[in-house]
Amino acid sequence: MNPILSDVAVSVTELKRNYAAIVAEAEGAVAVLNHNKPESYLIPAQQYEALMDYIEDLADARKIMERAGERAVEVNLHDL
Repeated sequence: MNPILSDVAVSVTELKRNYAAIVAEAEGAVAVLNHNKPESYLIPAQQYEALMDYIEDLADARKIMERAGERAVEVNLHDL
């Protein structure tokens, strides 16, 4: 059985019928269930944007860690 990773869960049918009310009342993620199994999650745009920024930061940190052992190359701006 798949865990539901939100405090609020609605069926696909309920979401279709009451989309505006569900979005207005939701304070965070809403699990959308299909046959009582999580099919997707509905999250506020601001939360999604913050999540994408966080993922980008993690990717940058990973690159930094991968390159940590590389030898530095001195560059003169006039040579570029």
